[in-house]
Amino acid sequence: MKTARRRAREFAVQGIYEWLLNPETPASLIEKHLRENDYFVKADEALFRNLLYTVIKDAAELGPLVDRYHERKAEEVSPVERSVLLMAAMELTQLPETPYPVIINEAIEITKTFGGTDGHKFVNGVLDKLAADVRAEEVARQKSRRQGAQG
Repeated sequence: MKTARRRAREFAVQGIYEWLLNPETPASLIEKHLRENDYFVKADEALFRNLLYTVIKDAAELGPLVDRYHERKAEEVSPVERSVLLMAAMELTQLPETPYPVIINEAIEITKTFGGTDGHKFVNGVLDKLAADVRAEEVARQKSRRQGAQG
């Protein structure tokens, strides 16, 4: 069963995808289209709106941030993977209350749902590197916890 937060992220990715394909489309119109889906009522509306509107507003900063962590040209990244990466980058940089492993896991699962066969591997690799830079202390704490649990 999908959580309200997962649904919010899925709808946000769909909205970001639509915006990437039609950048002239206002976020409010994209939101209106997505709200027509019967399952939208089960999504965390506040999270959805924060993700969609912030990614669109900050895409000029989020895009180059994400692009530092992969070798592909931006236009060679599938729009689904790009949408997921932009959303996750926004969460990693602007929503510190959400643990980075949750953000990465959600991004991987959403990419498995909407993306190509191995797209989730690409997304995971990019986000692991991004998290290590923008959430260095949290990543270090998580690694030391894992090492302590194995020891």
